[in-house]
Amino acid sequence: MPYQGGKMNLNLRPANECKFDAVSLGEVMLRLDPGEGRIRTARSFRAWEGGGEYNVVRGLRRCFGMKTAVITAFADNEVGKLMEDFILQGGVDTSLIKWMKTDGIGRICRNGLNFTERGFGIRGAVGCSDRANTAISKATPEDFDFDYIFGELGVRWLHTGGIYAALSEQSCETVLAAIKTAKKYGTVISYDLNYRPSMWSAIGGQAKAQEVNKEIAKYVDVMIGNEEDFTACLGFEIEGNDENLKELNLDGYKKMINEAAKTYPNFKAVATTLREVKTATVNDWSAICWADGEIYKAKGLQGTGDHGPCRRRRFLRIRSCIWPDDYRRCRAGSKLRRSARCTGDDHTGRHHDGKQEGSRSDHGRRRRTCTEIKILFPRGIGQMPCPKGLALAGCRKHGAWLIARGYKKRRMLLYAQTPPDCF
Repeated sequence: MPYQGGKMNLNLRPANECKFDAVSLGEVMLRLDPGEGRIRTARSFRAWEGGGEYNVVRGLRRCFGMKTAVITAFADNEVGKLMEDFILQGGVDTSLIKWMKTDGIGRICRNGLNFTERGFGIRGAVGCSDRANTAISKATPEDFDFDYIFGELGVRWLHTGGIYAALSEQSCETVLAAIKTAKKYGTVISYDLNYRPSMWSAIGGQAKAQEVNKEIAKYVDVMIGNEEDFTACLGFEIEGNDENLKELNLDGYKKMINEAAKTYPNFKAVATTLREVKTATVNDWSAICWADGEIYKAKGLQGTGDHGPCRRRRFLRIRSCIWPDDYRRCRAGSKLRRSARCTGDDHTGRHHDGKQEGSRSDHGRRRRTCTEIKILFPRGIGQMPCPKGLALAGCRKHGAWLIARGYKKRRMLLYAQTPPDCF
């Protein structure tokens, strides 16, 4: 059923009493992205920051302008300073970061690395983490003044999750101390179960995961997890569910959540995303949320990939490429830029005299002929040779990416995905 609104009251602390709208507790790693290539053959990587818990507060800051901070720990070296700089660029407060001394080679503590390779078509994405012995995995409750953070400073919402809890036996204790203190001061707590068998295996496996998560669940207001998470972390079973977990039995899920709510009456909401994988870049997406004894299901997005809806695909036909010098400076969310022109054709496909390199368009923007197409994706830039004859237009509505329009002459073997409302 659709959500009617106005029923659930989370009892958030007043904003004027709190310095932060939301704070995350968890590991932030240096993410190394090989772009369009493979990790095993890469000779260069683009660097980012990322972490399951941190990503939430970064999104709240960048998308909704909320005041957010991250509780984490870094080894006090140049890699740690680099990650701090990334966090600052995301607008997230870094004053709660614990800086830990290191011996220079990582024996005492180090900063985590995460190599992430994109998937294409039937080839899935590949991740390779190097995160043992990190500073945050060794951080104790005494390394953070939780009474100061949640009491004196004030935090309206704390988000943490099972990935941080699984880092080490010490992190299990630290996350429990944090949520108990946050609960004492009236902070709303959300927790993403996010069960990863490989992470729990070294500290006791599924039995340890259930021991820790069952204790954490007693203090959680908003629990996030799918059917596998609830089964592995909290020991609940879904009746009539597909044993391979390919399809979710909503009636069974609702019954399981109601049972979980009886066991943990502190739960105010339970939510999870629903994803059906078509290819590595195309998925069907939806979400469900339990609140006040009812299940609410979001509108489904069919055939959605990393670059927005992918219902329309086309082969591109090439002759030459001209684009505005200021294209890459246009802001996200801007209208479709139709100002690019093709030597020999205009954007409507009608023939006209080609413009010379460096000439001005009808819109007064200076243009140049490109020897290379830069196809912009949300996670990086891929490059390919540009044969003569391609007209380009940019659309930022569904992310930072470039759209090429086809023409009738020579074809090029480039497969593009374009949002349905662009052309």
